[in-house]
Amino acid sequence: MDKPIVVDVLVVGAGFSGLGTAIRLSQEGFDDLVVLERGHDVGGTWRDNSYPGAACDVPSHLYSYSFALNPDWSRAFSPQGEIYDYIRRVTAESGVREKIRFGVDVTAVEYDADRGRWSVSTSEGEYDARVVVLGVGALCEPRLPEIDGIEDFAGDVFHTARWDHSVPLADRRVAVIGTGASAIQVVPSIAPTVGHLDVYQRTAPWVLPRMDRPYPRLERSLYRRVPGLQKAVRALQYASREFQVVGLTRTRAALAPIKALGRAHLAMQVRDRVLREKVTPNFEIGCKRILLSNTWYPALGRDNVDLVTEPIARVTESGIVTADGVEHPTDVLVVATGFHVTDSPFFERVRGTDGRTLAQKWRSEGMEAYKGTTVAGYPNLFVLVGPATGLGHSSMIYMIESQLNYLVDALRTMRDHDLQTVEVREAVQEAYNRELREHTGETVWVTGCRSWYLDDKGNAPAVWPDFTLAFRRQTREFDLSAYHRQTREFDLSAYHRQSAARLAAATPTGQEALR
Repeated sequence: MDKPIVVDVLVVGAGFSGLGTAIRLSQEGFDDLVVLERGHDVGGTWRDNSYPGAACDVPSHLYSYSFALNPDWSRAFSPQGEIYDYIRRVTAESGVREKIRFGVDVTAVEYDADRGRWSVSTSEGEYDARVVVLGVGALCEPRLPEIDGIEDFAGDVFHTARWDHSVPLADRRVAVIGTGASAIQVVPSIAPTVGHLDVYQRTAPWVLPRMDRPYPRLERSLYRRVPGLQKAVRALQYASREFQVVGLTRTRAALAPIKALGRAHLAMQVRDRVLREKVTPNFEIGCKRILLSNTWYPALGRDNVDLVTEPIARVTESGIVTADGVEHPTDVLVVATGFHVTDSPFFERVRGTDGRTLAQKWRSEGMEAYKGTTVAGYPNLFVLVGPATGLGHSSMIYMIESQLNYLVDALRTMRDHDLQTVEVREAVQEAYNRELREHTGETVWVTGCRSWYLDDKGNAPAVWPDFTLAFRRQTREFDLSAYHRQTREFDLSAYHRQSAARLAAATPTGQEALR
């Protein structure tokens, strides 16, 4: 049996969070690291989500690393291809690509308490790591609908995050299940070319105008020549987005202007009364993710598009049967039903000090972490985009960089104090999350709608219930007093005792050596 590859820091995932980890740690001199990526390239969700119309709903200048601004964005809201290219370019320029192992699937992450290290099983062999950083992302595992008969459908079926570009859509009957962020980009993009399109809606979303525009060459040139200008634009975009936090988390009256804009947008773009009634939201704005589109409503009004609001009863070989008994003939079925956010299957692979997986712990106790990053019972494990870090209004890269500040300072602290392990105290984690739940109870996310922000207990562990600047302040420095810790000396003695015991059990020579 091959010996495990020994590494100090092991990072899982090479999307924005995993790649940012590799860059920041390399800049800080933590070179003994490896990044394991199951895909063929960096990019994460921006590599995988290549469906027609895929684009960001956060302004371009805000959706980038603060240490790698891009003056060459072509539009105010970047398309998927540009973001993917940006991530690859940053990877090349930072010099961390050599740290990444592509095509490696992590199958188990198990903590060895005797040695104070993590044993990581992968499709290419075993790794032995002191620190593990999970950069698997919240939008990486597609959620498939549980619909009777879907496995019997004779046509093509795929999720938007696994778009099959080999399947022709022109002049065919296509069904899109879902009306979330992916669907409102896919539907307008394919509607002009398909023969007929059925869009299956469970809940009508709130949709605001997309203030998109191309950046002319002169403007891009100014951003390149005057870096301070781009930073100023980025700061303004950040501040304008933060204004929404007041309405989302404190007083819903502050959402009134946004709600009025959404209603006006709907009234201007949908003249048909029947369709307007179908697409009018019946929940508080902000409770589910607010969507941006100038083309969604016009696409639904096309002659070859039908919005189906009857629940789906079952799928047959040739179509979809709704609750009213009507069968809708279908050639291609596109699933736009989101992701496993609060119940990612990857959490089943991470096992802590008591033998439980993260999934088991969070199912029984609720999904929670300390500062969204560390979890009691999982020493030296850092979760990026963890519980209570998601946003419904601004750039997740800001939150990721905040967590990276915390991670880097944690590793510095461990190095300076010669620590083998750190593990957040259970009482500290409980107190932190008790306060979070009190804040979350006052937010718009728990006003009655169903969304990916919520877990099966009705809590909203996926979102941060405050201004992002507050999270940045919390994670500026690693607070060692909140953690149990063990020194390297303790670990080495335990490791040698364990090694000697294994040797004694395995061979007579070893038994003799112990006497």
